[in-house]
Amino acid sequence: MFTGIVETIGTVSSLVPLDDSSTGGGGTSLTISNAECILDDVHLGDSIAVNGTCLTVTEFTKDTFKVGVAPETLRRTNLGDLKVGMGVNLERAVAGHVRFGGHFVQGHVDTTATILSKTPDGNAITIRFRPSDPAVLVYIVEKGYITLDGASLTIVAVDDKEEWFEVMLVAYTQEKIVIPKKQVGESVNVEVDMAGKYIEKQVKAHLEKGLGAQGGLLQKMVQEAVEKALRK
Repeated sequence: MFTGIVETIGTVSSLVPLDDSSTGGGGTSLTISNAECILDDVHLGDSIAVNGTCLTVTEFTKDTFKVGVAPETLRRTNLGDLKVGMGVNLERAVAGHVRFGGHFVQGHVDTTATILSKTPDGNAITIRFRPSDPAVLVYIVEKGYITLDGASLTIVAVDDKEEWFEVMLVAYTQEKIVIPKKQVGESVNVEVDMAGKYIEKQVKAHLEKGLGAQGGLLQKMVQEAVEKALRK
């Protein structure tokens, strides 16, 4: 579990598609450098969010760490597009004594989104995104929160019909995350509100159950609505 408050920006030092070393596991591995400030208490097997993707530490030094990247992760995220020298947002798994300044972030990326525009607004900047999978827009609401490349941000506008949403970055945040450095056309990882998913699933289950039963939930809701309208 993470908070979406990025601790530091690391640097990609290698991305190996087929790492046959003892810490590579025969799959894709990613090594990040310039990460000393988050490695003072690291252990093998710990979770670190890299651009919002929860990954497991398989090797580390004083200022670098290696993680494995599974095929599903490569399909869902932008990690496969990383190049040596690129910056990435980093956050350790949350500890019990840490002030929870963002929101509940799993590090399980739902999809990616493409930057459509970047518009200055005073000392802030508004960035518009289009998700690769428009289905996630049902979980994106104005003034709700969203995780983009691991950063907890607030939605300032959303257009379901045009399939875009916007966030605004204040001056401080612009200096602490990688998104402002990205150009129009580049992508970010997206994790939507997991609470919305659970609520949707439960509501659907109750409604579907109600449809198949005499006097079910949906029927009762409709009946109550009709009776209320008639009373008026």
